[in-house]
This record gives sequence, structure tokens and C-alpha cells, in this order.
Amino acid sequence: MTDRSDLVRPLLRTRQIREFTDEPVSEADLTLLAADGARWSGSSANTQPWRFIVIREPVTLRAIAQAGMPQTVSHAHDEGRAAERILVGATMLGLGAGIAWILSAARGRVAELLHLPAEWRVRTVLAIGHPSEAARRPRSAPGTARLPRDEMIFNERWPEG
Repeated sequence: MTDRSDLVRPLLRTRQIREFTDEPVSEADLTLLAADGARWSGSSANTQPWRFIVIREPVTLRAIAQAGMPQTVSHAHDEGRAAERILVGATMLGLGAGIAWILSAARGRVAELLHLPAEWRVRTVLAIGHPSEAARRPRSAPGTARLPRDEMIFNERWPEG
């Protein structure tokens, strides 16, 4: 078997960064990240329940921080980050993956089935395998899978109207 670790190396190199220089991020890079990367993230039943506001104004950023520094750590958030990383890594390896959530009412029974210690719980499940030909086919006609950028990505503030 060949060493495939280079395929997932970008995942291993991805870190949470909390200190930045004053150099602005280019418009092209913001477009790749927000308008393409985030916009194309998976969502349940393709509901795309998010909207993104790209804030560049230092005054606004400082005001948000002073209003209550955004919290970056919580178990559900971290769990979602790990699940998405596994999903992306599976894609890099030519596999497929699907993320599912265990409903609160079922968590106790699933914990029993998995013999989890009392201080642990199960919330997220990932199915990983080789995708079928049907699963590889696009589900939407070209250009219809995501809302247009101007309906999802806003600059500095939520649009009026």
C-alpha cells in the first residue's frame, strides 16, 4: 500500500490562529474563503441557513471585541470542527463521509450500546466509506446548488431592505 499521508497533510497543518499582522487579507482570498469555501459547506437538506458578513473596518472589529469577545471554545463547536475535518480528509483520500447528529432522546441508548463511561456522551456520528456511483453524481443542476454570493455574503453590515 502506498503512503497517502501527503494527501491529508493540509489538515495536519491547519491550526487555530489568534494573532495577526496589520496586513489586510486580499479581496481574492476573502472571496475564496467566504464566498466559495464557506458558502459551499454542507448543510442539512441543503438549507444553507447561514449568511456571512465580511468585516474589514478595525473600528467595528474592536467594538465587537469590547461588546463581548467572541468565544472560540465549546464542546459542540469543537466536535463540529473535528467532524468537518474528517469529512474533508475523507474526500482528500477519495472516500466519502457523512455527518449525522444523535438526537438527545437517543443519546442514552447509544451510550449504552457503545459502553461509554458515565462522564462521556455521543452526539456526532460519521459514516465513512467508498461512495457509490450514484453518490458521486451531482444532485443539483450546475449553478443551482448554492444561493448566489450576493444573497449570502455581505460587506461590513447586514444589507438594508
